Amino acid sequence: MSAENSITVDVVSDVVCPWCFIGQKRLDKAIAAVDIDVHVRWRPFQLDPTIPPAGMDRRQYMLGKFGSEERIREIHARIEPLGEAEGIHFAFGAIKVAANTLDAHRVIRWAGAAGEDVQNRLVRRLFQLNFEEGVNIGDHAVLAKAAGEAGMDASVVETLLPTDADVEAVRNEIATASRMGITGVPCFLLEGKYAVMGAQDADTLADAIRQVAQAKARGELETAAG
Repeated sequence: MSAENSITVDVVSDVVCPWCFIGQKRLDKAIAAVDIDVHVRWRPFQLDPTIPPAGMDRRQYMLGKFGSEERIREIHARIEPLGEAEGIHFAFGAIKVAANTLDAHRVIRWAGAAGEDVQNRLVRRLFQLNFEEGVNIGDHAVLAKAAGEAGMDASVVETLLPTDADVEAVRNEIATASRMGITGVPCFLLEGKYAVMGAQDADTLADAIRQVAQAKARGELETAAG
């Protein structure tokens, strides 16, 4: 496949979703495995929009959601080795706050306006901060610092966060994902037409990218299977 072929992958995800972090790593591998120019855009989704803006005690939140420490341990024990295989060192015990991610999604949206690379760097950093460093990614100072590390103007982000800038735009995008039938994340939308649901392995993602790129090159995108 010639490198001049290009496709866009919209990743619907939430930065407090461990499967989305795994999915991001697997997508990177898939992109590296194909000779196709893949443009990635990150789209918002909230696993739980009812969490207060200031966040909640994560242990209490998880107990309320899953019912017992044993069940929480089981879930973490299932995810941790999958993370290790992708180079992720999940530190679930270090996460003290279950964050509301609306503000994180606003910053991700602004990062997209600054460029694809900036947005990708920011999303990766937010995943790291939450899952590997146990940092509260609902905190405005944390978000502004991460934005600066990704190549954005941290002072502008710091100024915008306390306002309502793009709150409705992000909520509308989340509502659109819901209307499209997206109920779980990650979801990879290829060329806005074909959806790969869940944190599929890199080979599956690479195959989907190849199929859609080939269909696009043939001008048969409307009828392609993928």
